[in-house]
Amino acid sequence: MKVKISITLSKEIVEQLDVIAKSGKSRSEIIEKLLRDGLAERARRERDLRDLERINDNAVELNDEAEDVLSYQVDL
Repeated sequence: MKVKISITLSKEIVEQLDVIAKSGKSRSEIIEKLLRDGLAERARRERDLRDLERINDNAVELNDEAEDVLSYQVDL
């Protein structure tokens, strides 16, 4: 379902939208795609930061475990 809203943009942004709109898409379609892409990128960054935080929180334990596993290897 689409919801109609009103926004105010700078003249420069509207001019850039109009250049892109020459490809046959409406301003609304272009803005929606840009927002959708931006929101998806933001969600990816937030997820990556959470993952990195989890890794860092467990880094010492993970490194100790890796060293333990490597200690069982024999020289060939």
